[in-house]
Amino acid sequence: MDFLQNLLPLFKIIFVFVCMLAGIRLKLGVGLSILVGGGVLAVLTSMNMETVLKVSADALLDEKTIFLALIVALIMILSGLLEKTGQAGRIMNSMTGFLRSPRLRLVFFPALIGLLPMPGGAIFSAPMIQEAASGLDVSGKDKVIVNYWFRHVWELAWPLYPGIILASSLCGMTIFEFIGYTFPGFFACIGLGYLFYLRPSVLPIKEDGTGTYVSAGSRDIWVVLKEGLPLIVAIAGAFVFESVLSFFFPGIPFEMGIVLALLGAVFCSMFANAGSMVIIRGLLVEKRFLNMIFLIVCVFVFKDILGSCGVVDELARLAGGEAALIAAAVFVPFLVGFIAGITLAFVGAAMPLVVGLVQASGLQDQLPAWAVLCMFCGFSGIMASPLHICFLLTCEYFKVDMVAAWKKVVIPSLMLMMLGVAYFFVLM
Repeated sequence: MDFLQNLLPLFKIIFVFVCMLAGIRLKLGVGLSILVGGGVLAVLTSMNMETVLKVSADALLDEKTIFLALIVALIMILSGLLEKTGQAGRIMNSMTGFLRSPRLRLVFFPALIGLLPMPGGAIFSAPMIQEAASGLDVSGKDKVIVNYWFRHVWELAWPLYPGIILASSLCGMTIFEFIGYTFPGFFACIGLGYLFYLRPSVLPIKEDGTGTYVSAGSRDIWVVLKEGLPLIVAIAGAFVFESVLSFFFPGIPFEMGIVLALLGAVFCSMFANAGSMVIIRGLLVEKRFLNMIFLIVCVFVFKDILGSCGVVDELARLAGGEAALIAAAVFVPFLVGFIAGITLAFVGAAMPLVVGLVQASGLQDQLPAWAVLCMFCGFSGIMASPLHICFLLTCEYFKVDMVAAWKKVVIPSLMLMMLGVAYFFVLM
């Protein structure tokens, strides 16, 4: 009986995550499912309503919550502007003259669209893959896999991804500091993509006689810089502003630098495209925009409830720290990622638990290693998920059997997870 009593904190956490996954599966939405999980946790740990309301209010008024919601909103506006004004397409067209290799052309466009963190963005690059494969003997299944895999190679290393922004905020790191640990994920994805999908023995590219694969586009670097200016301002500006603020104004939150850079990028896009204000007004009331902001709020409410209810301290004492951490950093993010197919879902559900357990176990110096393990495992679950919206949309676009395509994704995804585990031991 004492043994079961000691396991009670673990059962509570498991039940909370089961409730979250059930909510996601029942299509309540990721944000609402995480919020429900926080409510269930509060009930299971006997938190009174007054404490829950105070913790929730503090989370809503916390500057990190406000800054993160603002950053995500600006990213959604920027990516929406580039998409709806056609500037994203112009960026791609300006680059075609520099792409002579057929393999490079196949992967370039989904990778370029991957720089824009838009839900279901693979459907945006699918027509580009179709065009790049014109005149080549490339099967529909290969087009699906190349489009899907290379669309996501940036997800562990690109500072505009909301999942990276949220994870760095939860870990108390700057975005570039966090990416300093996770960036090998980009090279792992590129390497696995080439090994499984691109090398000549796997994808023998031949002309089929119906067209040509060599681009006739011009090579004008000034056009590339002009069309790509919003992205350049967003990335370079974030780095410069963060560096300036941290060096000269250490009292100002580093997130302010990212906000300034994104505002500059949005103004660049507005200046280059007529009718941008009408588009922005439409973006602000879109369901996916409002859902994204709601998700950020729910994650921070859940994080603060988790920190206030005491279950993390109990769990750390129960498992001696590392056993609980392994479950939180490996199995929870992979499972949530696999079920939800969304980075923000596993980051919001698992990262607060990982951070809490690291702090409760007195292992703060190991936080980067555990955070990296969580990110790799969760992202591997996402890439292996048949529910991933990019995967579903790409299969539908190319009219390819989902199961046949999915079989080609599972092994590389699991290998990515194993590489993450190996990298974890290097960091430790």
